[in-house]
Amino acid sequence: MKKNILKKGFSKLCTAKAMTELYEENFKQVSKYVHATSRGHEAIQIALGLQLLPQDYAFPYYRDDAMLLSFGLEPYDLMLQLLAKKDDPFSAGRSYYSHPSLKDDDKPKIPHQSSATGMQAIPATGVAMGMQYLEQQGLKNSNVIQSDSEESQLKPITVCSLGDASVTEGEIAEAFQMAALKQMPIVYLVQDNGWDISANEAETRAQNAAEYAAGFHGLEAITIDGANFTESYEAIEKVINTIREERRPFLIHAKVPLLNHHTSGVRMEWYRDDLDEAKSRDPYPVIKQQLADAGFTKKEINSLETSAIKKVKSDFEKALKAEDPKPEDLFTHDFVPTPITEEVGTRSPEGADKVVMVDCALFAVEELMREHKECLLYGQDVGGRLGGVFREAATLAQKFGDDRVFNTPIQEAFIVGSTVGMSAVGLKPIVEVQFADYIWPGLNQLFTEVSRSCYLSNGKWPVSMILRVPIGAYGSGGPYHSSSVESVVTNIRGIKIAYPSNGADLKGLMKAAYHDPNPVVILEHKGLYWSKVPGTKTATSIEPAEDYVLPFGKAWVLQEIWKQESVETITVVTYGMGVHWAYNASGELDMRGQIEIIDLRTLFPLDEDTIMKSVKKTGKCLVVTEEPSNNSFARALAGKIQEECFKYLDAPVMTIGSENMPAIPLNSTLEQTMIPSTEKVKAKIEQLMNY
Repeated sequence: MKKNILKKGFSKLCTAKAMTELYEENFKQVSKYVHATSRGHEAIQIALGLQLLPQDYAFPYYRDDAMLLSFGLEPYDLMLQLLAKKDDPFSAGRSYYSHPSLKDDDKPKIPHQSSATGMQAIPATGVAMGMQYLEQQGLKNSNVIQSDSEESQLKPITVCSLGDASVTEGEIAEAFQMAALKQMPIVYLVQDNGWDISANEAETRAQNAAEYAAGFHGLEAITIDGANFTESYEAIEKVINTIREERRPFLIHAKVPLLNHHTSGVRMEWYRDDLDEAKSRDPYPVIKQQLADAGFTKKEINSLETSAIKKVKSDFEKALKAEDPKPEDLFTHDFVPTPITEEVGTRSPEGADKVVMVDCALFAVEELMREHKECLLYGQDVGGRLGGVFREAATLAQKFGDDRVFNTPIQEAFIVGSTVGMSAVGLKPIVEVQFADYIWPGLNQLFTEVSRSCYLSNGKWPVSMILRVPIGAYGSGGPYHSSSVESVVTNIRGIKIAYPSNGADLKGLMKAAYHDPNPVVILEHKGLYWSKVPGTKTATSIEPAEDYVLPFGKAWVLQEIWKQESVETITVVTYGMGVHWAYNASGELDMRGQIEIIDLRTLFPLDEDTIMKSVKKTGKCLVVTEEPSNNSFARALAGKIQEECFKYLDAPVMTIGSENMPAIPLNSTLEQTMIPSTEKVKAKIEQLMNY
């Protein structure tokens, strides 16, 4: 091994070790915020970190502070996060120690990292999938500065670092499956210290990570001594060179001792029975001896260690004096500003055909893919053979190829979470969960990774993606193909949510979502796709022109009335299928002049101004939803309206939704009894009018 690499590795290890020791010495001062350190894991982390390049992407986990030092970060940088300071370069005081996000030109790129163990495997594999796509399409990564240097010409790789206990997570299997299936340029580094928190490997794992990886054909795995710096560096060097050249995945299973606490709040002496054995495998004396064997004098070795300790102490004193965040700092970087703020383009071109709602979406995606090579579409059954179970992606694979429109396995977590990685390399993925009923496995990624990335990276890594979700009851779809889930989705902050009622809106919102740098969920009602449900013909639209864009947060007053004193008036606030129930009900009641109908179009951002202005005018309000109304978005909105408009109201704000039962039954009579309808909305309007 080159002496300069050994020297640098020892210096970084001494620095990481000194940081752990300093934190222990100042436990009362630093334990205000929970933290974990790399003590015992330093050798493997540094051996990897020293070999990554600025075009590479890394997904460290919460024990990887030594890896971060090897990327070129200073102890001071990490200590700012330890103490949750304003100038914490990763999250500005918002996230825990060693939860990095980095976009420096001269270092590996690190998208937002969460605490949820193993969850980074899917976003990391998404980056590798994005790298593969860029190479297939001849595109450049807009987040990487290209140069003429020899190193800059090397193909990039992705690194996903994991603790051994996290490998039992189901989402790890989804990541491994896709990496092996598609032969992606990624290395999974599994640091195996034999412990979860207090549960050890014998209690929790049927096999180690390398043995587990053997079940994924095409994912090559090796096992090494991660406490030996030289062995680790040389093994990693071979793996990285192979991935750069052959573009295929690897897993490195590194055995390491854990020589510090699980975290500052869970002390090792409470439960560990292997501390003496673990100390016997300390990487520090091993690398120290490797320096001596390489010809370094005792004085040189001691000087490197003394210098590291001095640097750590100096940086800590400096970090203690750093500024804390101010209260107003809480309210920044939840979203990146979108360029789409106004409705533009031609909504109803002369001579254009009327088309069903599903085709408006299809044509929008086709136009986007034709114009933007960084746009791609994937999900279950959207590929060329079927084009989606609702034909919502029909002909797209034939027009744009199987690399841009492709099927995924049945793994909603990967479909959702991989968009974090795809976005991080400058792509714009449009993905689909086949039915809202099956979004649940994807919610972990949507909540933990997608929605929080922009905020917890202090604006560095917004996730630019579109998640399409067919939703709602559409005629005997039964309990697992008819559900509404908007109340769950609207409780995830950091995403935008559309729920259109007609094709023109869907096309305009799809275009706005594409140009929005933030994550967007589009809830698309299956019963409106083809207007086959009675009373939904108005969901069909003249197809808007290609330039038509409809901004989020602008409700549509589709039936506007004037203020009247002589008759009762009400506002109906609704979205999706509810728009058609409300419109039909007002017509059948012959009350179009007394009922103002607001189509929300988007559930977040919500056009509160339009809602409140209308309710203050009419004096009464009904919120219509397809969801069961208890604990729902609709009920919360009704409460908000009541709070804002109380002194203008002539009656309590009412809601109507499905019956509060666990599922929508298959039998058509039971289904009709369960969900709202035009007749039920008519009765509720009459009740409110007569209040």
